[in-house]
Amino acid sequence: MAFLTDALEGLAGLPQPAVLAVTGALTLAECTLGVGFIAPGESALLLASTTVTSVPRFLVMWLVVSVCAVAGDSIGYYLGRRFGDRLRDSKVVRKLGQEHWDKAGDLLRRRGAWAVFFARFMPVVRTLVPASAGASKLEYRRFLPASIAGAVCWSALHIGIGSAAGASAKYIESVFNGAMWVLMGLAVVVAVVVFLRKRRKAAAGAPKELEEVA
Repeated sequence: MAFLTDALEGLAGLPQPAVLAVTGALTLAECTLGVGFIAPGESALLLASTTVTSVPRFLVMWLVVSVCAVAGDSIGYYLGRRFGDRLRDSKVVRKLGQEHWDKAGDLLRRRGAWAVFFARFMPVVRTLVPASAGASKLEYRRFLPASIAGAVCWSALHIGIGSAAGASAKYIESVFNGAMWVLMGLAVVVAVVVFLRKRRKAAAGAPKELEEVA
């Protein structure tokens, strides 16, 4: 467990602006059409969130991640407006899976702007919904509020999870280390007891062997 907390402490030791910049960049990339397949934005956010140890840090990261997520969505939206359904046959979408593009389009037809909000919490599909929304000509004035609401809720949830995980890792390590000392002590006691029993059996068997020889 020590390696985990060492890694978290190493991350926490980095300048906060650098952590925010990298997290924001990966979030923006993850939310832009198809780039989420390459950039692990969600994983990076969870890891970076382990450095959040105070309310001000939470608020700053929340703001940065939310803005970057909305910006990524908007880029995807305008790509959809520009290229339309031709994106379905693009190399990026084929790599992600055209069924996900179809699922995004179906979700938009059934839920409208609400689909943009709900898709934020759906892996892969959330990367394609903004572009699909642009391709389906969903008005930007309806798209943007849903994107902002989804980004704010999504980022708050993941930052909260990451922050809690970072605090829990240190607690688990302290408990684990204490338990290891107890287990080592028990192992030593058991080894001594077994050794003494074998010595007693050997000592008890020695006179019998001498009698048989005599």
